[in-house]
Amino acid sequence: MTFEVKEKDLLARIGRLKTKSGTAETPLLFPVINPSIQPISPKRIKEEFGFEALITNAYVLKKRFQNQPANEGLHKFLDYDGVVMTDSGAYQILVYGDIEATSKEIVEYQERIGSDIATILDIPTGWKVSEDYAEQTVKETLKRAKEFFTIKTRDDILWVGPVQGGRYLNLVAKSAKEMGKLPFEIHALGSPTEVMERYRFDVLVDMIMTAKMNLPLGRPLHLFGAGHPFMFSLAIALGCDLFDSAAYTIYAKQNRYMTENGTYRLNELDYFPCVCPKCSKANPKQASELPQKERQIFLAEHNLYVCAAELKRIKQAIKDGRLWEHLEMRAHTHPALLSAVKILGKYKEYIEKHAPTVKSSGLFFFSSLGLVRSEVVHYRKNLAEHYTKPKETNTLLLMPQTQTKPFHKSHGYKQITKLLNNRLSKVHVCFYAAPFGVIPIELDEVYPLSQHETAMPLDKETIAYVANQIVDYINRTNYKKVIVLNDQENWNKTISNACKKACQQKNIKLKTVNNIKHLLPALEN
Repeated sequence: MTFEVKEKDLLARIGRLKTKSGTAETPLLFPVINPSIQPISPKRIKEEFGFEALITNAYVLKKRFQNQPANEGLHKFLDYDGVVMTDSGAYQILVYGDIEATSKEIVEYQERIGSDIATILDIPTGWKVSEDYAEQTVKETLKRAKEFFTIKTRDDILWVGPVQGGRYLNLVAKSAKEMGKLPFEIHALGSPTEVMERYRFDVLVDMIMTAKMNLPLGRPLHLFGAGHPFMFSLAIALGCDLFDSAAYTIYAKQNRYMTENGTYRLNELDYFPCVCPKCSKANPKQASELPQKERQIFLAEHNLYVCAAELKRIKQAIKDGRLWEHLEMRAHTHPALLSAVKILGKYKEYIEKHAPTVKSSGLFFFSSLGLVRSEVVHYRKNLAEHYTKPKETNTLLLMPQTQTKPFHKSHGYKQITKLLNNRLSKVHVCFYAAPFGVIPIELDEVYPLSQHETAMPLDKETIAYVANQIVDYINRTNYKKVIVLNDQENWNKTISNACKKACQQKNIKLKTVNNIKHLLPALEN
């Protein structure tokens, strides 16, 4: 088994990817290596920074070093004993229009040098292209992908089948479906670099999800060029298992200092917001006074530390079932990221279908952004499709959520049981609570209805969502009377107004009370 999944959250996976040179854990970042101008040696990248894999460009190796990597073996040539992935030269096609090598030559060269993971020579779609041109790149890439299986001779290399189509999602879907039918071990989403450079993370979400929904789920997905740590959580949450980055060294050449929340120019900093081994030994002024080459190495090393640290945070968040919270926190570091997270609602049903339904920890609900998270979607679907109210009850009593959880252990509920006494068998107590909507008392302890913390006061969108869920619930059921215990402090009149509208439509009685002591008169009238 090439890829084994150990932990899941949203579409993210902690897994084990087996190659001929060893097993690496996903999500996995491949630092990009250029042997000609590499500021940090591959050996140090593994031993000091902890990266289990790296990526280099087979076309660049072939053009600049010819037979040397093949004669020495790729790992010895790079002085690196971890997993080595090679790209095919497609990026050079994107930049320069063509390369001096055929698809067959690139495949044969990667086999000769002994790559652990290798990529066919696809034709990248790019950004500013017509749909006709994009369709040509998809067709030619698929043609080369099919021809590849008549060329390859080694079975110990994991081969990547790239998906093209760019921003034309119909073509991405077609490319992914056809590429997924071929026996590649790994797939990759091509042409995302220009999208990310323009901060069009909303487009990137559409591209990733379209590919993901049309590829075999059991195969890892690589995102080319996902270089900045502030967007790692987005890519991983959408199901990208592998990605590469040259940004750590490109940014260093530009005197740019990475953080998990964005990037600074070195001369903009008075303090380093980091305690990595580099930043602990110097301040920004001292770093800026270093000779150019030393300054570049300083920044490249810091940037690698930041990337490694963010990956560990994300893995721990997956393990804890808290990836959504981490993603939401990162989304607020840049408007473009927040816009991308907001459109996840388009894919909430698919994400919910493949996300875990039970976790080892509860959830934090901060705002209406979290209404699309899988736990909320899963509960709403199950309540609508599988829940039936107790047959003997004819009155619905809606109570506001309490700080005490489970809700049935709250002081307010104990007051009601004492007050209603023998009437309770005819009254069905449900709570209205964010972010779930209606919570019947008998489901009170079902995960995650009691295992969540909600930020108060609620925003208008969340209040409206809960109100709509109440209306849907009343419409699906057959109560003869509805009583609402109104909480004007947290919910104003939105809940009572929604109930009024639903009850008028169904021609059933409605009573709204503001205090528990008024419940008995409401029941009797």
